[in-house]
Amino acid sequence: MKKRSVRIYYVSFLLVILGFVLFLFLKTFNDNLLYYRSPTQLVNGNFPENYIFRIGGMVEEGSLIRIKGTKKVEFFVTDFDNKMLIKYDGILPDLFREGQGVVIRGHLENNYFVAEEVLAKHDETYMPPEVEESLGISEKNKNKTTQSIQQ
Repeated sequence: MKKRSVRIYYVSFLLVILGFVLFLFLKTFNDNLLYYRSPTQLVNGNFPENYIFRIGGMVEEGSLIRIKGTKKVEFFVTDFDNKMLIKYDGILPDLFREGQGVVIRGHLENNYFVAEEVLAKHDETYMPPEVEESLGISEKNKNKTTQSIQQ
């Protein structure tokens, strides 16, 4: 075999291996993406059970229920149009409270959302434009959510 042919086979083999590794990387990356949804999208959409994603919104005032003797809590997350019942078994973050913005990772189960992780927002005065748009928040509702911090 000529040296040139060996080099062509060698480079072709490396390109095929590199393409395969890139394919596996992209497939794994896409499988690990967690998409953000609002309560309205959950009410209107049809999501399969055990499909893991994130839901975001505001914890509805007066909806937090702690089950005595356990770490289980239930509360509603709202986007001011619709709300979704969240069930969580774990310790809530220190910044978690009613009227607070949250992002929750979990899955749907029997018309409620089972949370695996609850994240509370640090500062209610800032809200990314995409989240503000998806929640349909007006300036009045945005100011209402900051009242719990100002008290």
